[in-house]
Amino acid sequence: MNLFNHILSAIDNPTQQASSGQLSTILNTVGKLSSNANADPSTVQGVMSIVGKYVRPALQQKREAEGEQQAQAFINQYGGFNPSNQAVELLLGVPQIQQLVQEAEQRTRIDASLIQNMLPTLVPLVLNLLQTGASTDNVQGANPVLNAFLDADGDGDVDIADAMKMAGRYLGQ
Repeated sequence: MNLFNHILSAIDNPTQQASSGQLSTILNTVGKLSSNANADPSTVQGVMSIVGKYVRPALQQKREAEGEQQAQAFINQYGGFNPSNQAVELLLGVPQIQQLVQEAEQRTRIDASLIQNMLPTLVPLVLNLLQTGASTDNVQGANPVLNAFLDADGDGDVDIADAMKMAGRYLGQ
């Protein structure tokens, strides 16, 4: 099951936090970033996917070192719609940030400084997308969306951009 199917399942499950409104807000935020960068929304979704590629090993490491509940607690604290330099700094080290920006610039042709400015918004958005599977009853419980993201096949292909495209179609945007 791909990431978007897990998100859809969470939307359909009243015991999980996901909602159509949450997806819509994520897409609208990506749209605003796209306008600010003079880029197509699919290009910024591509940057978001690259961000996901770097967030995955950082969250995997956090889960291995501190446990699943601490990884979920981090997502709960920093996942959102407001920019957070702290989320970027706590999750990614300077070398990872530099690699991410360089890779995103090469793949999307968006200027590195614009990508750097997007990171405080995109990292919380990725975390917010992962938060969709969290339980409404026990926010520290198992999160199938997070587990699907972290336990992916390891091929380096983070399907966040695909999930965003499918979310747009799902919401008619």
